[in-house]
Amino acid sequence: MILRSTRTLSETSITRKAKKRRHLSVEVALEPNPTTPGAEQGHYLQQTARTTKPETETKWEPPQWREQLENIREMRREKDAPVDVVGAAELAAKDLPPAVRRYQILVSLMLSSQTKDHVTAGAMHRLQKHGLTVENILKTQEDMVAQLIYPVGFWKRKASFIKKATEILTTAYTGDIPSTVEGLVALPGVGPKMAHLAMDIAWSTISGIGVDTHVHRISNRLGWLPRETQKPEDTRKGLEEWLPRSEWSDLNWLLVGFGQKICLPVGPKCGQCLNRDICPASLARRRPRP
Repeated sequence: MILRSTRTLSETSITRKAKKRRHLSVEVALEPNPTTPGAEQGHYLQQTARTTKPETETKWEPPQWREQLENIREMRREKDAPVDVVGAAELAAKDLPPAVRRYQILVSLMLSSQTKDHVTAGAMHRLQKHGLTVENILKTQEDMVAQLIYPVGFWKRKASFIKKATEILTTAYTGDIPSTVEGLVALPGVGPKMAHLAMDIAWSTISGIGVDTHVHRISNRLGWLPRETQKPEDTRKGLEEWLPRSEWSDLNWLLVGFGQKICLPVGPKCGQCLNRDICPASLARRRPRP
């Protein structure tokens, strides 16, 4: 004879102040042990249990992010920000051999760090006029590279980074750029933001969100993170926890242009922003002070 019963067991914490108890559904099959005398009368019963896992918790996401993002798309519809004209994707010539174009994209990203877009564009134009290929930069003296890229931010260090990275591309990648984030960040002067943007722009591969100062600032202002972040890399990780992957590619372009035109670092133009009534930072600015 087999007896079956279903019981409910409570998982409790050591104290009685647990916020919520989870329950496991346990099915216990009571079967006679055939090796035990008297088993046919049910004198000895063997128990087996099967448990079901508790349901997973709901993923956090900002309550109004879809409306906020669509509003930003609308505000970026004219494509009239500096990034639309002299961004990294625009500075590399379109009619180049693929490997040369990828190299120019990487160099433009390296130059753009801590530098205004129009300054980066000027440096790129001078490099291109000089001959912005792996072969030509390899035989160009570092001092000359520095002169060509001046006055980008940290121009001396960037000249050194470009020369060293170009040497690595020649010896390790047959003159092309790495096709992985790991390979890109291993290059001198290339950080996670540049690597993810290079993967997207140069290789058409979405590996992560490129978070610069604009994306970092605006994401925190909109309340797109569970808690305020201090570093762009922490912002990237926080965004990637909840933002659908289909939105990753456009996010940098959308927020950089939005940050250049409306959501400025100092004196944001909240009166012109479609998100003014659903942006925590905008609402906080308008709240009367005690």
